[in-house]
Amino acid sequence: QVQLVESGGGSVQAGGSLRLSCAASENRLCMAWFRQGPGKERERVAHVWFSTPYYADSVKGRFTISRDPDKNILYLQMNSLKPEDTAMYYCAASSDWCGRSSISRDLFGAWGQGTQVTVSS
Repeated sequence: QVQLVESGGGSVQAGGSLRLSCAASENRLCMAWFRQGPGKERERVAHVWFSTPYYADSVKGRFTISRDPDKNILYLQMNSLKPEDTAMYYCAASSDWCGRSSISRDLFGAWGQGTQVTVSS
């Protein structure tokens, strides 16, 4: 089972930026970032199949998902942060195909422990 370790969370003011990182013990072609806010369901933020990114509408134009295949690291660059982006952010990996815009979290069998992002107004 691939091991995932997130880092880079923190507290910022609205309009600020953060970059999250997820170090994976093994390479996976399908990787994703999910988030879960207080009292909310866990939702997909972005995922990548090979190098093709897919984004939730709520973060398009503000967040960028990328990967360094040589280091097995997944990134999430978050700009123009809003208070509604406040959540625990989780990295996830799958051995299945995910080259489509809509995917279920059930596709992912490996999860990190999460990193907290707090955006104040």
